[in-house]
Amino acid sequence: MDKLDKLFSLKGKTALVTGSYRGLGLHLARGLAESGARVVINGRSEEGVLAAAEALASEGLEVMGAVFDVTNEASVNLGLAPVMAKWGAVDILVNNAGIQRRHQLEEMPVEDFRLVIETNLTAAFVTAKVVAPAMIQAQSGKIINICSLMSDLARPTTGNYAAAKGGLKMLTRAMAAEWARHNIQVNGIAPGYFETEMTRKLKEDPEFNRWICGRTPAGRWGTPDELQGLAIFLASTGSSFVNGQVIFVDGGLSAAI
Repeated sequence: MDKLDKLFSLKGKTALVTGSYRGLGLHLARGLAESGARVVINGRSEEGVLAAAEALASEGLEVMGAVFDVTNEASVNLGLAPVMAKWGAVDILVNNAGIQRRHQLEEMPVEDFRLVIETNLTAAFVTAKVVAPAMIQAQSGKIINICSLMSDLARPTTGNYAAAKGGLKMLTRAMAAEWARHNIQVNGIAPGYFETEMTRKLKEDPEFNRWICGRTPAGRWGTPDELQGLAIFLASTGSSFVNGQVIFVDGGLSAAI
């Protein structure tokens, strides 16, 4: 094994990517699996999880599905039991699960505010709380929280999402502050505007698309595969002294006025 393999290969590692049966999560899961990790596909839709796991397995990748609710600690424990029985403890956790519910703040139902906070922020704490004890015991682990451009910025109708992702940025730092001494690296990836099923309507809106392309120095939307390299780096030994950072992947949008 050459030096690059030692730094960036994920062979022998078990990676859990929450909310990964579609969208950016599925691309992240594929990237980790292609780098050698055994990957757990997660979601609450049994049909979606199984279909995604079968699709990746058909590509020769080592995957299994785990259906559980990331906001519920008992559900996470139950859902991970078969994974741990087959592959052992989770070495790499990618907290990717997230939703949006758009409203002006003065019109936002409290239920939608709480739901977005629970799914985008509380779930990352719950899932990390379940997997961290084994990482602490092993004195090794990687946690990657999928933050957002809105961890630092906000737009009208996304106040709940911005609050959740801003909180996730600080949770990332809190986890690093507590767990770095156990050789656990906790970092965040903050995507800008990427082409996915969830953003298709926005990209197909000519006015919004012009605004995004004009506002982004790269002049375009990101493609999901462009997140894989950073995820692999943060999941590998190559990032062994990188901790508590949130790295923006946004074509320069957050760097320019």
